[in-house]
Amino acid sequence: MAINIQYLIQAKQQGRSLIALTAWDYAIAQVLDGAEVDIILVGDSLAMVALGHKTTLPITLDEMIHHGAAVCRGVKRALVVCDLPFLSYQESISQAIHSAGRVLKETGVQAVKLEGGHPAVIETVQQLTAIGIPVMGHVGLTPQSVHSLGYRQQGQTDQDAHRITSEAIALQEAGAFSLVLEHLPANLAAQITAKLSIPTIGIGAGPHCDGQVLVTTDLLGLSAKQPPFAKSYLNLRQMITEAVQEFSHDVKNGQFP
Repeated sequence: MAINIQYLIQAKQQGRSLIALTAWDYAIAQVLDGAEVDIILVGDSLAMVALGHKTTLPITLDEMIHHGAAVCRGVKRALVVCDLPFLSYQESISQAIHSAGRVLKETGVQAVKLEGGHPAVIETVQQLTAIGIPVMGHVGLTPQSVHSLGYRQQGQTDQDAHRITSEAIALQEAGAFSLVLEHLPANLAAQITAKLSIPTIGIGAGPHCDGQVLVTTDLLGLSAKQPPFAKSYLNLRQMITEAVQEFSHDVKNGQFP
């Protein structure tokens, strides 16, 4: 059964945890989909993990479309969501509609994700959802704001907690079908999750969200450095290194082919 937005809403209502991971190419997408991940996020984190940038800011809309299309070719079951990259939606609502429309038309993804909850973003979400473009929101640590927020945990003061909660509620009211809660105190994420009728997907936000997402390179142990809230389930970086070394040894010693 192909996952759709209604499935996600029902999962929250029924207390079933949602599983989300990131993908950036056909091969990884096939593996994740075969493992029955619910949501595959073509995250702008691929700027760092696949393209070698220091932040997510340099990646372009065309690059996101390129990778999003590759991911969709490998997916039959999961709901695929694609990030709108920095400065592809902030200039105006018409720019956001054009960018989101291109992503849906040219990749095959079912939804887009954008960051933040200030009034301009809320209005953008309202306009996108009004014309039938599904939107996933994202509050807390928003990597596109790295130069103003850094990578520190958000929502630690009462004022910030109130602001983030208000943003989450406003995004739901604007039509977002789900929210990513990133790097928040667990109790704040729990409170937001309880207030919303749409599912929350946590990353570094404790165990009380409706689902969890990790950057797949962190999960696989491919990242040279990963955030403290991530978990590696194997050390694929070491395994690949050992495999390459073994291949090199066999070639040098005439054992392959």
